[in-house]
Amino acid sequence: MSDLIAKTAMDRRLADIVQPVIEGLGYELVRIRLMGGNTRILQIMADKPEGGIEVDHLGDISTAVSAVLDVEDPIEENFVLEVSSPGIDRPLTRLKDFEMWKGWEVRIETTELIDGRRRFKGTVGGVEGDEVLIQIEEGKETVTIGLQFDWLSDAKLILTDELITEMLRQKKASGVFDESQFDEIEQSEGDDDDDAPEANKAESTKH
Repeated sequence: MSDLIAKTAMDRRLADIVQPVIEGLGYELVRIRLMGGNTRILQIMADKPEGGIEVDHLGDISTAVSAVLDVEDPIEENFVLEVSSPGIDRPLTRLKDFEMWKGWEVRIETTELIDGRRRFKGTVGGVEGDEVLIQIEEGKETVTIGLQFDWLSDAKLILTDELITEMLRQKKASGVFDESQFDEIEQSEGDDDDDAPEANKAESTKH
């Protein structure tokens, strides 16, 4: 499992428990993080294989995941379960995400220095084998570089007006667009964009 989906050993253990449940409902695990603090938060990001997960779907996932966590009891402390969609400026955590979001702006970080840098900003160019292609500006030229998927420590779409417009267009085209869903949206952990719209989510507190 990619570190982009589950970063720590505990995250991976939790992913092993909840991923079969999520996939059994017909959805996919995008990312899982157990956050610290006075009350721990288990953040689960999920989506439909074709994208476009809705609030009702998140509620179904939350109910099913809560049930299996009650049985497995992998977290000793009280925690809040938060199930959300990837949001508009979504993280790209699977190789297929870089093919699906080809042509959109992305910010990528790598685990090791590559040509003296760890951070790359450019346009997703798709996938070639196990490499993620990204088009970046070098002086006055645009060049395409390939980064091994395993080198990536973080990858996230950059919020732009064009991306927001495209996401809303897709929702309208699917017939599930509801403007009220964009009123209560929250920033994901580690986001750089203070004004970024956030994903829908479902929450429950576990004891």
